[in-house]
Amino acid sequence: MNLVHFLTNPWASVWFAGNTLDYTALLVCASIGAAFAFRGGLFNLGLEGQIYLGGLAAACALLFVPGGLAPGLSLGLAAAAAALTGALMGLFCAFLKKTTGANTLITTFLLSSALMPVADFIIAGPLRDSAGSMLATARFSAGLPRILPPSNLSLSFVFSVGLCVTAHIFISRTGAGYRFRIAGGSPAFARYGGIDADSVSVPALGLSGAFGGLCGFFAVAGTYGLCYQGFSGGLGWAGMAVALIARNRFPALLPAALFYATLKSGVDQTLLSSVISINASQLLEALILMLATVKFSRARLLKGIAHGI
Repeated sequence: MNLVHFLTNPWASVWFAGNTLDYTALLVCASIGAAFAFRGGLFNLGLEGQIYLGGLAAACALLFVPGGLAPGLSLGLAAAAAALTGALMGLFCAFLKKTTGANTLITTFLLSSALMPVADFIIAGPLRDSAGSMLATARFSAGLPRILPPSNLSLSFVFSVGLCVTAHIFISRTGAGYRFRIAGGSPAFARYGGIDADSVSVPALGLSGAFGGLCGFFAVAGTYGLCYQGFSGGLGWAGMAVALIARNRFPALLPAALFYATLKSGVDQTLLSSVISINASQLLEALILMLATVKFSRARLLKGIAHGI
């Protein structure tokens, strides 16, 4: 299988194209969360857990809200519960940083690692659908409408693109966004201009966690229609990779997510065809991601060539 087939097979049918776009939507939302932390000068290594716990919170809202509510209202409550859960996880780590000086690189990761097994227990225990054979909840009566059946593509794609545009407008067109990116990008310059650089950690991690929680909502309410154990499946880490590919620029998140989703879908289909081994496919994926995240410098490259000559 050549590289052309590797990149075009994810778009070879309605099923594959829809699922690729659906995964793109999840990546866009997760990468917005990662980019907000990066733009604030922080690392949020708890994004995976925020997605997972946010999805669980959304599932609880969809399972236990009164049945008489309109589907739109039920979904709105579920989205709010997911965003709030992720935001609280991020804000707790920001609180630790401001009060104790704790490193957010460690606290976000440890909090996520500690809470994910609890979520596993809840999904496999109290919330498990006894009528099914999966470690999963019952299917929700309300869910995001599908756009391209029979694929999993839902309105989450439209919402994710809208959130990406909104994030770009905030960071580039508002006074609060200007202070946010200056304080995160150059704390010394921000202090010189009278901006409290340390205060950025709270909104940065809060927004990052909120978008992680929304990604979990899109996954359970849009992609799967239920919440199953381990549904996040590396979405948080993939979202960080997409943010790095896009250089944390919000307009570039969509094409970067589309590239990553195409790559992953191509890898999955290649493995199913048994043409390439799992190790070789993962190596190809890693090489492309490494090349995409390397910051090339034309001047440095030309200087190296000149020295070589």
